[in-house]
Amino acid sequence: MNATFRQYGFAIIFLGVGIYQLINRDALEASLYLLGAAAFVMNNLASSTKMAAYKKPLVIVTWALIAAVGILFLYMIQFKR
Repeated sequence: MNATFRQYGFAIIFLGVGIYQLINRDALEASLYLLGAAAFVMNNLASSTKMAAYKKPLVIVTWALIAAVGILFLYMIQFKR
């Protein structure tokens, strides 16, 4: 299993769980998984040789998504019941 497939594989898993959470009408948890999927995709795009010209903005977006996922996760731990 190469790194590219692994990154996109995790993104597909997170996307599937996010869609499942939307079907179950839990938008807060769905947003957590969908942001995580977007972070995996952006991280893989940032490491792609075809996107070398856009590496810096992609890394910035990746880290912003990771930070948003972390903050949302901590919020859910503290306040979701």
